[in-house]
Amino acid sequence: MRENTFWAALADAAQMPFAVELDPPETAELAGFLERAEALRNGGADVVTLADCPGGRPRLDSCLTAARLHWAGIPALPHLAGRDRNALATQSLLLGLSAEDVGGVLLVTGDRIPGDEGAKGVYHFNSLRLLDFARKLNESLPRPLHLGAALNLNMRNFRIELRRAQEKEAAGAEVFFTQPLLSPEAFENLQAARETLRAHILAGIMPIVSRRNAEYMNASVPGIRVDGRIIAAYEGLDRAPAEALAESLSVALARRAAPNCDGWYLITPFTRTALMCRIMAKLRSGEETPDVLPF
Repeated sequence: MRENTFWAALADAAQMPFAVELDPPETAELAGFLERAEALRNGGADVVTLADCPGGRPRLDSCLTAARLHWAGIPALPHLAGRDRNALATQSLLLGLSAEDVGGVLLVTGDRIPGDEGAKGVYHFNSLRLLDFARKLNESLPRPLHLGAALNLNMRNFRIELRRAQEKEAAGAEVFFTQPLLSPEAFENLQAARETLRAHILAGIMPIVSRRNAEYMNASVPGIRVDGRIIAAYEGLDRAPAEALAESLSVALARRAAPNCDGWYLITPFTRTALMCRIMAKLRSGEETPDVLPF
C-alpha cells in the first residue's frame, strides 16, 4: 500500500499536485475501473478523486471505492454528499474513512436526484453543515481527515459564492476544488478567490471533447459555463482532432490558472484516461506550447 502523499504535496509551495476525478463504476465490476485508476496514478496523478453518485444517479459507493483504491496503492479522495445520509450514516462513513487511513474527504451538498430514479434526497446536511460536522468529529479521531470543499467560479454573483467559501473555511475547509474554468469570468473569479481565501485552491480543468459535449455542459450541467468561443472552436471536428484540441486547450487553461492556484483538479471526460495522462505529462514537462485559448 502506497502512502497518500497528496496532502504533503499540496502543502509544499514548490509543487503543483494533480487531483484527477474518475467516476466510480455503475456496477460492481471493478477490474476496468482499477486499470484506469492505476493508469492515472502512473501518468502523474497525485490523488484520484471519486464523485458521490454524480448527477444523482447510483454508482459504486465513493468511500468504499476510495478504500479499495487505497489498499491497491492508489491515493484516493472520495466526495461525500450531504444529499443521501443523515448524521448517523455520515458519522459512520467518516469513521470508516479514518479507520482505513484514506486521508481526506471532499464534502459537498450533492446533485439533485432525477425524478425517474424513484428516490428522494435526505439533505440532513448541506456542504457547510457537513464541513462543520466533520471538523468537530475530527477532534476525536486518532487519524483526522483532511477536509475539502467545492468552489463554483461560474456563479453569476460570485461575491455570494466567495462569502460562502469564507464560511466553509471557518467550518474547516483546507482546500477548495473549483468548477471548471472555461470562460474569462471564471479566471477573474479565481483571482478574487486567491486574494480572499487562505485555504489551498485546486483549479478545475475539464477537457471538452466535442461541440456536442460543450453545448450539453453549458446548457445542462449545473455550475458549468462554457464560453461560446470555445464551443465554436469544435465546429466540424471529428473525434481525433477534437481530442487534440481538448488536450491543447486544457494545458493552456491550466497554465493560465497556475498563478492563482496551488495545483490542478482534472475532471476525466467519458473515462478518457489516456487524454488526462497526456495533459499531465505536458504540464509536468514545462515544455512550451502555444496558447490556443480564444479569449
